[in-house]
Amino acid sequence: MITPEQRDALFDDFTRDAFHLELRDQYGVPSETDPITRWQRGEPDDLAWFEPWLERIRRVTAAGRTVRRVRVISEPVTDYIRWEHDIATEPTMAAGEDIRWLPRRALPDGIVWPLDGRDWWLFDDHLLAVGTFDDDGRVLGSELVTVPEVVAACVALRDRLWPLATPHREFKLI
Repeated sequence: MITPEQRDALFDDFTRDAFHLELRDQYGVPSETDPITRWQRGEPDDLAWFEPWLERIRRVTAAGRTVRRVRVISEPVTDYIRWEHDIATEPTMAAGEDIRWLPRRALPDGIVWPLDGRDWWLFDDHLLAVGTFDDDGRVLGSELVTVPEVVAACVALRDRLWPLATPHREFKLI
């Protein structure tokens, strides 16, 4: 198990593509608690709390590497997903990440979720950082996986879901 900080350091080492599959409707990221509360009250957000992540994405994409993400969501959406859609996605995309949305109702029949349906980052089609969360959605760490059959299943799922997901600027929440 590696820490969230060690997982983020993996962005310094990949050479082509990082892909994130998000399957949770709620996350308990401590640094997001105050920004979500401000958003719920209708207050502005200067995104200072988000700058380390945005700088990482800018650096990676400026070097010609891609960062992509598919968010598989339930409907109606949770406040967390609405906040992600309203506040957190545009700055990340401006930094260079490509983010798409896929409602669960639009999933093809017969989807098999590798890794017990946990979230994962896939780096260069050979390294997985599989998220481990507590009951409140806080990231406890990530398990590194390089088992070829598991990685291949994740690559296949990414390749199946990516074209089905709607780019952020075209996606409207229900």
